Amino acid sequence: MAQSKAQRRVMRNHARYRGRHEINVVPMIDMMIILVFFLIFTAVFTKTNILELNLPGADSAVPDLPEGLNLEVIIRKDKIEIADRGTGLLKTVPTNDKGYDLVGLQDYLKLVKTKYPEKTDATILLEQDIAYDTLVQVMDTVRVFSVAENSWTYGELFPDVSVGDAPT
Repeated sequence: MAQSKAQRRVMRNHARYRGRHEINVVPMIDMMIILVFFLIFTAVFTKTNILELNLPGADSAVPDLPEGLNLEVIIRKDKIEIADRGTGLLKTVPTNDKGYDLVGLQDYLKLVKTKYPEKTDATILLEQDIAYDTLVQVMDTVRVFSVAENSWTYGELFPDVSVGDAPT
């Protein structure tokens, strides 16, 4: 059977483009392997610290507390109050132009710790609309202090922290 000139041209074009409709995934797989190794070796592995907080329950009763200091740190919008639950207000640390005076708070808590060295618990009470970042900063200030300036060594103040709402 003889083929026409047009039919031969069509067959030739079909033969020329025969393998071009397939997708070559080998270069894509190579790039994915390189990306996986790159992401694994450049990943930042962080250490997450978890603090155990003693939050008050909805229907919890106040337990009988032993005699001594029941330390409360009350965060208000314009000051931080340090109080004893039994005797009342011990000291007020006003805010400065940069915000809360955490250094003054820590200095006073160091004095309290020297008087009550066996005491490890403190309660942080918050007014409404206090920022979470402020809570974390005050919590860190109440828990530990830096032994020396620019040092990674920390001393312990009151590591057992409870959180609650401040009285009006």
